[in-house]
Amino acid sequence: MIYLTDLGRRSFLTFAAALGGASTVGALPRLAGAEDTSQQTDTPTITLQDVPLSSGAKLTIERRGQIVLFGINRPYLQNRIDPETFEKLAEAYYQYDHDPSLRAAILFGHGENFSRGIDVEGFKSLAGAGKPWIANTETIDPLAKRAPYLTKPLIVVTHGDTWNMAHELFLLADIRIASATTRFGQDENTHGRFPGGGSTVRFVREAGWGNAMRYMLTGDHWNAEEAYRIGEVQQVAPTPEKALEAGLQIANKIAACAPLGIKTTLLSAHLAIDSTETDALSRLDAQFGALFHTRDFQEGREAEDQGRPPVYQGR
Repeated sequence: MIYLTDLGRRSFLTFAAALGGASTVGALPRLAGAEDTSQQTDTPTITLQDVPLSSGAKLTIERRGQIVLFGINRPYLQNRIDPETFEKLAEAYYQYDHDPSLRAAILFGHGENFSRGIDVEGFKSLAGAGKPWIANTETIDPLAKRAPYLTKPLIVVTHGDTWNMAHELFLLADIRIASATTRFGQDENTHGRFPGGGSTVRFVREAGWGNAMRYMLTGDHWNAEEAYRIGEVQQVAPTPEKALEAGLQIANKIAACAPLGIKTTLLSAHLAIDSTETDALSRLDAQFGALFHTRDFQEGREAEDQGRPPVYQGR
């Protein structure tokens, strides 16, 4: 098992910088299917634009031929996802889905962790007031709790802490790759909340009832080896760099396939599961927001701030 110390974090960031400054994976070898498609497609109605690492944006975007890489970029806060980051990802997913020159996407995290999940304070006013998290037009919900949904392949590559909302973003992937350094968590119940981003539906589907409840009901964390055992991870790589490289290899293989066949494969598979999950997913925002008004939620926040175990009363 490899753990990312401060030196490891610097090495990972240096790795990203060395791969092209504004590019996080620019120096990796070109793989099959990554050729330039500018002369093979008509002018797209939407063209997803690069957002380089050097811009300091909370979400970086890098085009690589027919592939696009989305990088969560808040390493100073363990890549916690605030409303702006969530909205930017929703916009990026929509643009990717509507850009005919792109055939596969990869989501990963810059720095020491993939993400520790939701920025609770950032979302507190939205969730507590029942306000929508993203606009209703030209966005795709990154947690897929409502239509429209992605119709193109998404690969998620994780390393370091991958907790709560981050784990739920991970479960949304069509293919999931984890570095051996990954530490998964779905521990909202230990903080007076609950897994309101879809794990109550998708974690159960992917890992089975007992495996999912084992971790959601206790708040215990688990590693990449365990994630592979319970079936939510398709590949474990020894390092974050190797995990990202594995994601690129798979993305390029997908990009080399017939895009209409890929879309139809995803559509057909979703027809088998979406109708049974829609109702449960549509209720999540209201259920999640309701818990923000409980005394147990407040106790969870106070206990965390004070560094003590919480004492919950069920009210």
